[in-house]
Amino acid sequence: MLDTLRADFRSVFERDPAARNAVEVLLAYPGLHAVLLHRVTHWLWNRRVPIVPRTLSHLNRALTGIEIHPGARIGKGFFIDHGMGVVIGETTQIGEGVTLYQGVTLGGTGKEQGKRHPTIGNNVIISVGAKVLGAIEIGDNVKIGAGSVVLRPVPSNSTVVGVPGRVVAMHHPDTDVHERVEVLPDPEGETIEALQERVTLLEARLAALEAASGDLTNEVPERFRSGQTRR
Repeated sequence: MLDTLRADFRSVFERDPAARNAVEVLLAYPGLHAVLLHRVTHWLWNRRVPIVPRTLSHLNRALTGIEIHPGARIGKGFFIDHGMGVVIGETTQIGEGVTLYQGVTLGGTGKEQGKRHPTIGNNVIISVGAKVLGAIEIGDNVKIGAGSVVLRPVPSNSTVVGVPGRVVAMHHPDTDVHERVEVLPDPEGETIEALQERVTLLEARLAALEAASGDLTNEVPERFRSGQTRR
């Protein structure tokens, strides 16, 4: 337990450049407070102490804005940065060196019994507002993008984005070199490209009409010829 608490404390300095000194971290980091209190509630939960673990968990949420069920199993070196709104369900299992940001949910998808929450591997980063739902497995060294909704298992060393979440890149954990798997759609860019093609087509048709019937410049109102309508 002591080694785990030390690893949790060190993780703040390893992953948050804003952490300046130990006193500041101990007094002003709700993510650390939530993890430390969860270690206590989980210890009580494993010893089947009634009422107290859930009560302390409720107090933990009121104080930090982070809800962690006492039954959740969390490895050492766990770090929650700006953790307001984080929810971690009862049967969640989290490996070592995992980082969560605000608004992350590790939850279930219904009222099923037994294992109903995700299993998170080692050294995983889950970004702002991401939702990982159901009894799925997330591999080691995975990065889940902000706002993603992950409903299927994710292989190790991959990057996931989107709703629903999908693997868009694979990366080597040592070099962090990314190999793109899927090109993300760009609706705005596609719309602009379609408009440009349409303008080109219309200009070509206008040129053809001018060539067929002579110079149409005199038939165009003065305000259009002078470009006064452009913005």
